[in-house]
Amino acid sequence: MTDLNRRVATAARWSMVNTIVRRVGTFASGVVLARLFFGPYEWGLYAVGLLVLAMLLSLNEMGVSLALVRWEGDIRRFAPTVLTISTLSSTAFYVVLYICAPTLARLLGSPDATTMLRVLCISVIIDGIACVPLGQLNREFRQFGRTVVDILNFAVNTAATIAFAAAGLGAMSFAYGSLIGNLVALVGFSLCAPGMLRFGWNPEQARQLLRYGLPLASASLLTLGIVNVDSVVVGSVLGPAALGIYAMAFNMSSWPVRMVSETARRVSFAGFSRLADSSPAEFASGFIRAFTLVIAAAVPICVVLGVLAEPIITFVYGDQWAAAALPLQFLVALGLLRTAVELAYDCLATRVRKTLMLMQAWWLFSLLPILLLGAHLWGVPGVAAGHVVVAGLLVAPVFVVVLGRLGIPAGRILAVCVRPALGGVAMGVAAWLAHHWLGGGFVGLAVAGVAALAAYLPFALPIVARLRSGEPGTEPATADEPTLAATATATDPS
Repeated sequence: MTDLNRRVATAARWSMVNTIVRRVGTFASGVVLARLFFGPYEWGLYAVGLLVLAMLLSLNEMGVSLALVRWEGDIRRFAPTVLTISTLSSTAFYVVLYICAPTLARLLGSPDATTMLRVLCISVIIDGIACVPLGQLNREFRQFGRTVVDILNFAVNTAATIAFAAAGLGAMSFAYGSLIGNLVALVGFSLCAPGMLRFGWNPEQARQLLRYGLPLASASLLTLGIVNVDSVVVGSVLGPAALGIYAMAFNMSSWPVRMVSETARRVSFAGFSRLADSSPAEFASGFIRAFTLVIAAAVPICVVLGVLAEPIITFVYGDQWAAAALPLQFLVALGLLRTAVELAYDCLATRVRKTLMLMQAWWLFSLLPILLLGAHLWGVPGVAAGHVVVAGLLVAPVFVVVLGRLGIPAGRILAVCVRPALGGVAMGVAAWLAHHWLGGGFVGLAVAGVAALAAYLPFALPIVARLRSGEPGTEPATADEPTLAATATATDPS
């Protein structure tokens, strides 16, 4: 195994630990907040805040922080210019948000969210500063340090949010908790990457950084628009309570994206960047191996959530959230598609940034009219179904075509999906039968989950074996090939 493979493997292991710990903790804290303190209305206000914050974070540092991962040479040579650009642009975005917050909240159907937006989005400035030490950690595959800081951020954020909620601060609890946690993270990242928080300015570096980063930032903004335009539609057309129901369903459907895709994406862009200048065969092999693992790991979560949507929601969050079950069944299909597309996004970002931006624009602009139609005709379930239709029929084929132009044929992509798809069908049947016989409750859900996993294992184990042998349905990688093989082995779902 090459030095790169070892570093990617170690980074992927810590990335997986990071994702699992934080997602399990997020789930547990969400259950506490949803059962004890907040209903759909408060959850809807928080969803508005997260929507605006995510949009700003996608563009706040103008994409220049990605150069810290991709560019060759000594990172400290251009890091001061990156920090200056990122801090100035983030501050400017926050000032605009502060001024426009009342109008923006009203347009999103939640005028009560104004103060929360102003407090929550201070995190934009914090992120603009923290992205520089974080970029060094990602560049050097130092995921252990990132894991420690992320978990500390989560612990402080969660404790503060629950404390504020218990004190009766309502949806503002989310804003105060997030702000405190992000300040802790900034201090943690600066300690893990000492010497990176130095301001400086080099005009030529600034021009090159913006030329490199703006296409990626624009594509990232479009991606966030794709993920969040549904919340805009639901909030403005159906109101904050409906948005709370939709946000709950969407968050649950995102579990596979967060558990699987986030684990991979902390190392995938850096890994694909190392492969970007290699031969087409090596580049394709690296993508196929990573894609095989991501799909095989995401299918079980999506199938169980889809088949057992209503009993899971009512058991975990209570009967007041039962209306989220039907949209969840549509959105788990979107979650699976997003998991695949986000990996493809990282792959394409290393080679065809402008094409990627056009693809994301096509996704967003084809999505908006379908979601508006679905909201007016069928409410929250109509929005969820519209998302799946656009992603599956209008967007995924475009990604497959562009990947084919980079030497990753559609046949190889489809071939590695066959076994997980068959395993998913077997899982769905087993889970449905178990639930039909035993009903809901802890015992019924536990048995259904075990039965579904048992049905999937015969399909998953050969995939794991082929990944470990270096042949995921493709030609094996050579011994010194710097592929993402290490990532595949390190995040082995078995």
